[in-house]
Amino acid sequence: MADESTSDVVSVSREGAVATVTLLRPALTSELKTELRDALELLSADETVRAVVLTGTGRAFCVGQDLAEHADALRADPATAFATIDEHYNPIVTALATMPKPVVAAINGTCVGAGLGFALACDLRVTADTAKFGTAFTGIGLTCDSGLSATLARAVGAARASELVLLGETFTAAQAAEWGIAGRVVPADEVAAAAAELAARLAAGPTLAYAEAKRALAASWGAPLPDVLRLEGEAQARLGLTGDHRGAVEAFLSKSKPVFQGS
Repeated sequence: MADESTSDVVSVSREGAVATVTLLRPALTSELKTELRDALELLSADETVRAVVLTGTGRAFCVGQDLAEHADALRADPATAFATIDEHYNPIVTALATMPKPVVAAINGTCVGAGLGFALACDLRVTADTAKFGTAFTGIGLTCDSGLSATLARAVGAARASELVLLGETFTAAQAAEWGIAGRVVPADEVAAAAAELAARLAAGPTLAYAEAKRALAASWGAPLPDVLRLEGEAQARLGLTGDHRGAVEAFLSKSKPVFQGS
């Protein structure tokens, strides 16, 4: 039976070692951002959780900032209207990108603005074939946030990222897959099941190795090759002391399937 914690804006459910975080509203209000940030930080620290799924509901994964709430903040005090970046967006993206376990974005529908930033901060993406994507920021006179200026360029290349950000045109799930944003595109009614299956597979894998791999991939961008090699060597030395590694080597030699404990 799945454990579950649900508010009006965010649901967190557990099935074995997989936790699923569901955004219950398409737009990011302060309440939703606060609950999402807190939920992700708790899951990051929970060693019994070995994989996380982030998804939305209905026809939207996440459409970015609630502009009605943002307009109220601008009217009240433009100087503080963007405090939410440090308070919410940056911690959310950091929690997704640095979580010491795999995070799967189950993109069930529209994914734009900060929603696209959140999706790209996840490790893997399963996408509905009906989903629509976009950067959206320049359309309201803003630049990127939620890490999008870095993660989008890494996913699609600098030239296409410039086009997507400056023109702000929407694109399809098929284009997202072609450009490297979406790893798997499935029929819309199969997104939840496909993401759950992928997350369960990851939860049964070598959690510590996944965490080291995430850190290595993040650190390698722009780093000189000697630094990359040093960091890889240090990570391998740490993983060499784990029960998961030693057990997997013995399993290979005995022609049996390894069982990873995340330790």
